[in-house]
Amino acid sequence: MRDNSSATRLIRPVVSSKPVTGLWWGLLGVAAFSFTVPFTRVAVGGLSPLFIGSGRAVLAAVLAALALALTRQRLPHGVQWARLAVVAGGIVIGFPLLTSYALTTVPASHGAVVIALLPAATATAVVLRSRERPPRAFWAMTAFGAVAAIGFASMSGGSAQAGGLAQAGGLGEFHAADLLLLGAVVAAAIGYAEGGLLARELGSWQTVSWALVIASPLMVSLTALSLAQQPPAATPVQWAAFAYLGIVSMFLGFFAWYRGLAIGPMAQVSQIQLIQPVLSICWAGLLLGEALGWTTLIGGLAVILCAGAAVRVRLRPAPAPPRISAIKLLEPAKD
Repeated sequence: MRDNSSATRLIRPVVSSKPVTGLWWGLLGVAAFSFTVPFTRVAVGGLSPLFIGSGRAVLAAVLAALALALTRQRLPHGVQWARLAVVAGGIVIGFPLLTSYALTTVPASHGAVVIALLPAATATAVVLRSRERPPRAFWAMTAFGAVAAIGFASMSGGSAQAGGLAQAGGLGEFHAADLLLLGAVVAAAIGYAEGGLLARELGSWQTVSWALVIASPLMVSLTALSLAQQPPAATPVQWAAFAYLGIVSMFLGFFAWYRGLAIGPMAQVSQIQLIQPVLSICWAGLLLGEALGWTTLIGGLAVILCAGAAVRVRLRPAPAPPRISAIKLLEPAKD
């Protein structure tokens, strides 16, 4: 196998020379992702959640297959296929489908606030996957963020109606929609962490491309099923929103995001996600005209602060085994 093969190349994280490079790539990816929740809310107005969640993956998979074929990328090998399946399960299957169904019953601004847990969840997944040993404060801040998100979801707006859309409030709505959003957060966090590590071996765009290709048989089947159950009847604006979800949110955005995670440090780059819910809420207000009440603003601020505190806790790397010099080994034992 060639030394420059995409399946064997190791992209080493840049920690000491230019760590800001990873942050800028991460910021570019987050900016692309920040439109995902508002545009999903637009698309579900004329397209079924199943079609949006699966069809966007099919669209991205076509682009990914073309990119891999045109550049003649080498096939992944061994355990890399299993790791790509984990990435696909998180970012290609889990997150798109769960958010699409959730956003049929809650506003985009509400979804963005619950998804604000993603930075802390990603940092947690990175810590567990890389075997680092975080202090107790890290886990405390992560737990506080989860409590803040649950509290916000259970009391944000009661059962009021906003433009014909029920505001998520009370425990009934929480179990119906917010558990889906929390599940999407967990799925994305696992996919981000594993994909960031795998991008150091395969490359950033290669990682997401192979993940899309792996998931494509299932996504094609689900897309066909959705078309049979509910033929699309969308407006041009809704189709444009769907196109963004497939081309940018599902494909191009990961070029930058996985590149940033691969350069690293991963825990630091994951902090950039704190900007995503803020941007998403702003886009929901500007593009969709959603009212940003005090409950949403205060709840969003609480979740973002808790998530920010969690990912900013200094992580301690696992201690390296003690090294014994050759001179020490040659010294005679003392009685």
